[in-house]
Amino acid sequence: VTEDATKLDEELFGDYQKKYNDFVRQLLTSYVDAENKNFVLIFNPGGWGWSLPARSSGWHSILTGIKSELDSMGYKSVMLNYQRTSKTIRGSIKEFVEATINYPSKAKNLADRVEFLTDNIPGLRVIVTGESNGTVISGDVMHILRNNPNVYSIQIGTPFWYRPVMRKRTLLLNNNGVTPDAFSRGDIPAILRASLKALVDKSLSGGNRGRVLYFLRAPGHDYRWQYPEVYSRIVDFLDENFGMGRQEAPRLEEPWRQAK
Repeated sequence: VTEDATKLDEELFGDYQKKYNDFVRQLLTSYVDAENKNFVLIFNPGGWGWSLPARSSGWHSILTGIKSELDSMGYKSVMLNYQRTSKTIRGSIKEFVEATINYPSKAKNLADRVEFLTDNIPGLRVIVTGESNGTVISGDVMHILRNNPNVYSIQIGTPFWYRPVMRKRTLLLNNNGVTPDAFSRGDIPAILRASLKALVDKSLSGGNRGRVLYFLRAPGHDYRWQYPEVYSRIVDFLDENFGMGRQEAPRLEEPWRQAK
């Protein structure tokens, strides 16, 4: 495993020693986390690419819900975060440049990490999740690894300028079932109105609901496990692909009914 990680680092970073050492450490850490697991869930954040799931209540609930469903099927899983951008000016500039050309190097970087895990842990399946513009990377990862049957993807809130190719083992969800997603639909007037309203009314400026690149607001660009459309579509996807492992224990009551 260490030899495979070292070889991959040399291909990606050459003699750039610090990045080389960091990448080896990250690969081996992910291997240790994933060893003896059936599934790895990789969170690919939107925005500038440095968010953690815990900072997004919506996505934290989705990842927790997916893990709970897999648990009920009798699988062991672990959640990992792909923090693709350093929270610096230089990191933001690199992220912006990559975004303008649909993230080719960052998609390749993530695909290499995923393939490293599936190559070295027999039977491991990886679900690459993507939020907002993070779905661009997730979609490209699925293209790169299209012949790897152990890689799946859940992409939510795709940007309007990106046209993903629908592939097997992929769930694409651009509707939360409550409000049409202005960001995925390209409804610029709705985005501008919501952003100006949040700027004027400070009571609307807090939280992460419908936030795009921190400054903009997009109505409907808000996905949570508690929304029936989100919950049901993801559960159906998991059942269709992995339901054979479900235990006989009764399923938990739907989250929106629990909340009533």
